[in-house]
Amino acid sequence: MTLLEIAQARLRDPESVFIECDDGRSFTYVQFWNLAGQLAQALVRQGAKRGDRIAVQVEKSVEAIALFYACVRGGLVFLPLNTAYTANEISYFLSDAEPSIFIMPPGKPQPSGIKVLTLDEFGGGTLIDYALQTSSGFDDVADDAERMAAILYTSGTTGKSKGAMLSVGNLSSNAQALAKLWQFTAQDKLIHALPVYHTHGLFVATNTVFASGGRLLFRRKFDVEDVMQVMPQATALMGVPTFYTRLLQHRGLTRDATKHMRLFVSGSAPLLAETHKAFYDRTGHAVLERYGMTETNMNTSNPYDGERRAGTVGMALPGTDVRVREGGIEVKGPNVFKGYWRNPEKTKAEFTDDGYFMTGDLGHFDEKGYLVISGRAKDLIITGGFNVYPKEIEELIDAMPGVLESAVIGLPDSDFGEAVTAVVVLKTGAALASSDIIQLLKLNLASYKCPKRIIIVDELPRNAMGKVQKNVLRQTYGVRPV
Repeated sequence: MTLLEIAQARLRDPESVFIECDDGRSFTYVQFWNLAGQLAQALVRQGAKRGDRIAVQVEKSVEAIALFYACVRGGLVFLPLNTAYTANEISYFLSDAEPSIFIMPPGKPQPSGIKVLTLDEFGGGTLIDYALQTSSGFDDVADDAERMAAILYTSGTTGKSKGAMLSVGNLSSNAQALAKLWQFTAQDKLIHALPVYHTHGLFVATNTVFASGGRLLFRRKFDVEDVMQVMPQATALMGVPTFYTRLLQHRGLTRDATKHMRLFVSGSAPLLAETHKAFYDRTGHAVLERYGMTETNMNTSNPYDGERRAGTVGMALPGTDVRVREGGIEVKGPNVFKGYWRNPEKTKAEFTDDGYFMTGDLGHFDEKGYLVISGRAKDLIITGGFNVYPKEIEELIDAMPGVLESAVIGLPDSDFGEAVTAVVVLKTGAALASSDIIQLLKLNLASYKCPKRIIIVDELPRNAMGKVQKNVLRQTYGVRPV
């Protein structure tokens, strides 16, 4: 079934609740679908046409999620953007994707040359004003699993982000596979404390619950005290490793406090084996770790019934084929994206002749057939669940007065998985301080991309061919606290 077909099944029960908010509001499936219909009408009346991109950089809200479903209903392409992106970063996305409408918070400087609507975290703004002028009825576009539903930008090794094109079929098939594999039902209540500009919170958490008829306990942000208070009402939590390391710091995390829960899922970054063990020792729950990426949604998962092996990401989802060839992890299935937006050369380069997507991750299958991710062929850092490509940061640092060259690496961090770290060589006589470098970077980069630490050195280690040995830097500085 596609998302539109799933929605028809959900709408048969007018009393079924889809979302309970932390501000006291609640939405049945019918009310949520009507909201999506009003938003779709508002976008169309403001000039959006089928196939148009709708760029969205707003704070988390029910309306923000409803915007995605509005785009599905209207044949539009949803383009979520991280709220931490700076004006310079947004300028690139708008010029590359050429959306017809940009939705952003009110009160901020608006870009020129594009239709702008506003939406705040409380469900107010010009978009909502227009939506309230419409009826709840909306004629959905013809259902088509191959139609593009979203573009999610993922950073590139050249410093330029690439737009991964995800179809209705990609998202629908993955949601149904996860709902079945993780045994979600209409009785489930999932704590949703993830951001909604990222595939984890926007698609994995939301669509899986939508496909099963369950309920979202919607939190605007992750807060340990809040999650602990709402947990007795819940049955499941999806989070990044940071969620679990911070929950472990709470005295109230016990077997009794988690007795109503049936499932804890972790993803977007590697969960340390010691975190897995510590959580099990405290709660009796083995965190279920899975593996996915922007281009593919979810690829593998530890089993719901059976051993959840720490340090592994389980086995391929039903209908998805995962193989390891020459150490590289490759994926094929209905979940795999259609390619990169307006970049056929890059798309072709990332697929094998027999149709497998080359993820850029390195790994192997253990003796029980569980996939173990051992590293990344691509120069990627994952910090707090977000992808960071060093090249983008290095180019900015290298352009600073007084800098000779730099190398950006990820170092182990118990809270974020990896901490972005810049190793910098200054020109002779330069007096640039570490704090100066960080302040200059903050002007042009989202905060999660900014290095947590700047290390000033006399020179960078190189091999016989003159290439910087980032593995040596990681070995040298990885044992020090970050």
